[in-house]
Amino acid sequence: MNTSFPLLSRVDSPADLRGLDRVHLRQLATELRQFILESVSRSGGHLSSNLGTVELTIALHAVFDTPQDRLVWDVGHQTYAHKILTGRREAMRGLRQKGGISGFPRREESPYDTFGTAHSSTSISAALGMALAAQRKGESRRVVAIIGDGALTGGMAFEALNNAGVHPEADLLVVLNDNDMSISPPVGALNRHLTGLLSGGLFTAARNTAKQVLSAAPPLLGLARRLEEYAKGLVAPSPLFEELGFKYFGPIDGHDLDALIPTLQNLRDLHGPVLLHVVTRKGQGYKLAEADPIAYHGPGKFDPAVGLMPSKSSRPTFTQVFGRWLCDMAEADARLVGVTPAMREGSGLVEFAQRFPQRYFDVGIAEQHAVTFAAGLACEGLKPVLAIYSTFLQRGYDQLIHDVAIQNLPVLFAIDRAGIVGADGATHTGAFDIPFLRCLPNVAVLAPADENECRQLLTTGFRHGGPVAVRYPRGAGAGVAVESALTELPWGQAQPRRTGAAPAGRRIAILAFGPILHAALQAAEQFDASVINMRFVKPLDTAALLAAARGHDALVTVEEGAVLGGAGSACLEALQAAGVQVPVLNLGLPDAWVEHGDPAVIAADLGLDAEGIARSIRRRFGSWFGTPVPLRAANE
Repeated sequence: MNTSFPLLSRVDSPADLRGLDRVHLRQLATELRQFILESVSRSGGHLSSNLGTVELTIALHAVFDTPQDRLVWDVGHQTYAHKILTGRREAMRGLRQKGGISGFPRREESPYDTFGTAHSSTSISAALGMALAAQRKGESRRVVAIIGDGALTGGMAFEALNNAGVHPEADLLVVLNDNDMSISPPVGALNRHLTGLLSGGLFTAARNTAKQVLSAAPPLLGLARRLEEYAKGLVAPSPLFEELGFKYFGPIDGHDLDALIPTLQNLRDLHGPVLLHVVTRKGQGYKLAEADPIAYHGPGKFDPAVGLMPSKSSRPTFTQVFGRWLCDMAEADARLVGVTPAMREGSGLVEFAQRFPQRYFDVGIAEQHAVTFAAGLACEGLKPVLAIYSTFLQRGYDQLIHDVAIQNLPVLFAIDRAGIVGADGATHTGAFDIPFLRCLPNVAVLAPADENECRQLLTTGFRHGGPVAVRYPRGAGAGVAVESALTELPWGQAQPRRTGAAPAGRRIAILAFGPILHAALQAAEQFDASVINMRFVKPLDTAALLAAARGHDALVTVEEGAVLGGAGSACLEALQAAGVQVPVLNLGLPDAWVEHGDPAVIAADLGLDAEGIARSIRRRFGSWFGTPVPLRAANE
């Protein structure tokens, strides 16, 4: 037995905690919170949100018969307690590491992970589908969607609420985990008592009986409904959910097991769509995270006794380069406005929001709205810069096509997290932006190779007269000094970086898109190959491409994006259109999901580091060099 966690070490499944009394459940919560803190401090991960859902998770598993009853967690970065209580306590040592468990729910990982969630606002839709499927199949089960107040800003959540309200046969409980507002006076003993009464069988039976009796007298029924809404309004923020067809209960203290458990027990026996509003606190139980939940949202490794320490890296990240450029360009051009779908910190807009509050727009977790909102700003002569992760831009694709591209509006998409992201895995990998962007008329796609070029291409794209996407990765670059000037680069022109001197029959040119250029330069040394920094995925520098094809015996394209339909495919299309035939090797992300782990390790596994690129070249053209062909490259 683990003496540090004597109770938690005996809980290997939710069945183990269902036999515990309330006193021991509170002890379990204390141990669970400490276990999460220690686990995240060793591996990195999402901390604030998980500390805030400890009691809620315990209560849900104590009341519902999981996994027979379904729990669907929105976003997914609030599920560490859920993972620990469902048999993955020891696996937390490998959290978000290669070969270890995911930081998000995954169906293939556990039967308790009923739906894979890592993006926002999907839980109610999925849970409604599960509830109606159970009803159609004649299966008795409860389905619970746990969604945060931030995720509720996503339009998809409201679409699901609107649809659920017309399905009274769906036994669906939506738990609104409100972790942004403070616990106000109504959330206390009186509120607990009133909510318990409202959720109890006596009140529900009385309300249903009253509706039947008063239905013959519509004026009295209307008066009774108004009185009920008034009484519930003492503790409820709005009748919105009731109008959508949900029975609304709350708010209650999400850290109070004595409130949560009996309320959930009452609600478990209700039929139809029900919404329970619970109030929790991000970082609960760890003072440093309580004081600064944003900083502790997704920390790396740290000492819990000391807290987060300032980064010692002298190299700015691409995100920081973008943030500084945004402020400098805003000083130079009063038309610039910044837009983000709830990712101010992650996308580097903190300083901009402070310095230019009237020109900063956080639209919430609503990527579709963000794109069309930016289009509206552009229609009126402003120059919107939409800072968005590659994986989140996918959610606004229809709007990108119809509202931006077709109208050829000057919206600059600053696409962060392009390529391999590391610990967050497949759901956050920026693999698909090049294929889905380059096929759109009017849209330009730029791929800077280093920090300074990122600033230059942001300037170039901003001053262009149509929609432009500038994609850059997570983390720091090669350490290239960033100039202060707002310099443009020649539109659509590549940059030769190395001229090879290999003899005829062995001449190779490597065409690099983005920061992978630096790995390509290292690989080129082994073959005395030429290297071209392509910079522009679209418009492609076809002149440079054709010159390289005519002056070399083979071409190699490298990119940190999907090979299928990617920048390498664009080169093949251009060569075919020009009638030029030359052997081409395309390297990039394979036709498979990129799992979580250290980014450098992942890149090496996929053959996208310097040695991997060289290995792939030898495999394809090994006979040119009189060397044996090594083992198959990982991405071939």
